[in-house]
Amino acid sequence: MTRLRVLGTLELEIQDKIYSPRPPKQRQVLGLLSVRANRIVSLESIIEELWGDAPPRSATTTAQTYVYQIRKNLGRLCDGPEGELLETASPGYILHLAPEQLDVAVFREHLANARAHFKEGDRVEASRLLWRALRLWRGGALEDIPRGPLLRAHVAHLEEQRLQALEMRIQMDLLMNRHRDMVGELKQLIAEYPLNEWFYAQLMRTLQRSGRRGEALQVYQVLRRTLQEELGIEPSLELQQLQRAVLKSGEAGQEHLHVPSVEAG
Repeated sequence: MTRLRVLGTLELEIQDKIYSPRPPKQRQVLGLLSVRANRIVSLESIIEELWGDAPPRSATTTAQTYVYQIRKNLGRLCDGPEGELLETASPGYILHLAPEQLDVAVFREHLANARAHFKEGDRVEASRLLWRALRLWRGGALEDIPRGPLLRAHVAHLEEQRLQALEMRIQMDLLMNRHRDMVGELKQLIAEYPLNEWFYAQLMRTLQRSGRRGEALQVYQVLRRTLQEELGIEPSLELQQLQRAVLKSGEAGQEHLHVPSVEAG
């Protein structure tokens, strides 16, 4: 079974063997072909990814050599024709893989299905699918690959989808009153995303519901200090209102649950 993983280090598993080129630029080419699996990647795009606006005179020949080396190694692992997975397709190349062989395709399918189950009122199944989607991530997307302009854009999009799934999963868990189990995770997320006001808000709500009003207020002060030091701004109106609600020991109210849309990449 062939599997391609990009949600973490780049891994192409073929017949129980892991393939990932050692030369950095070959890894970069395979990374670009991987995030655009089943779509033609032009030679021009490969050159742009590798050298940006300043390609060397030998760029075309060198890029073609990188693709040739990748195809040759894939052929050896497949015990079949060199072009079985990687095919020349004008004006470039295409890496052929079925959706179930791509971790990113499986991730997006789980995310879309979770959204559909939530709309049908099935929070338990939505939460389960979101947990499955997030477990596919083994680190940052293509975290071991050098990134030119095209890969940077792809990685940014993947990371945004990961954040979307994470926010949806947290919302599901809060709706199912799992707040007492989420304090540690939310504190870790704030450390990882120190400017993300949404995570601060969820931590404040979680602490308040857990009877830890003082800690909830401390979280607001940490956010306010961080935003002032880093950006010179105050927390959003929503966060200010939430702080006032905590101060009054009142309920913040039943917020409208916004489930982000699922985008195809």
